[in-house]
Amino acid sequence: MIKIDRRDFIASLGGAAAVALMSHEARADAIEHYLEDRLYAQAEGSATGGSAAAAFPTAAEIHAAIPTRHYRRGAGGLFVATQPGQNVDFLAEMSAKPTLLEFFEKRFMRTSNHCLQSANKAMQRGVQEEVILACLLHDTIQELMKTDHGYWGAAMYEPYVPPITSWAIRYHQALRFFPDEAAGYHYPDLYHRMYGMDYVPPPHIQAAKTFAEGHEWYHAAREVTVSDLYAFDDTAKVTIDPFMNIIERHFKQPAEGLGFDNSPSAHMWRSMGNPDAPL
Repeated sequence: MIKIDRRDFIASLGGAAAVALMSHEARADAIEHYLEDRLYAQAEGSATGGSAAAAFPTAAEIHAAIPTRHYRRGAGGLFVATQPGQNVDFLAEMSAKPTLLEFFEKRFMRTSNHCLQSANKAMQRGVQEEVILACLLHDTIQELMKTDHGYWGAAMYEPYVPPITSWAIRYHQALRFFPDEAAGYHYPDLYHRMYGMDYVPPPHIQAAKTFAEGHEWYHAAREVTVSDLYAFDDTAKVTIDPFMNIIERHFKQPAEGLGFDNSPSAHMWRSMGNPDAPL
């Protein structure tokens, strides 16, 4: 387990006087949050920074931290509150016929800035529009599900985007675990923190990587990983406006609204539209 520096921990809460005023539950939450920060913090530059390997936890330490949290790491961002003492809040009501833009405004709050940065970087490099769209959409599924998010995301978008776009979303999940120096993708320090410095991807991820490398669309999925890696600037302000023409040309907005067109992934859109439904 990760060792807690008692003085540093108390200081982070505002000192001994502040800790004395906290309930036992609040203190427990604070300890959990402190551990999360140590393990998974995504401070600016942490995704590609050059921290010493000794600073990274092992895969065993990552596993041992499971019972220290009040949520599971694979849960979608709309469904959990990960900050100590924080509750989920009311969400804005969706319209009767939701559009992709409406989901960006009302449901993709945690992922939109990162995805917009990613798409912006791809646009600056002049890649084809279908791949820019993949960068724009690639992590939005994490509002619903983080585990296997590449596959979930591809399934959710498949009825509405060009095949190369959903393919790139699907296989970026596997390729992000494997560096491609020629393409400008280096294994990120962030993954050492999230998975452990000795983590080995499971066989299905390794098989997916091998398959993707031999596919004509390899460049599309690799572009998503490259644009993904350097799109964590807390100060960046990117709007969806530059991508509206791409969305209009390549995203098939259903007349009934996303979630109500009886597509194979309509239920996924409905789940994000109304994440407070108990069943």
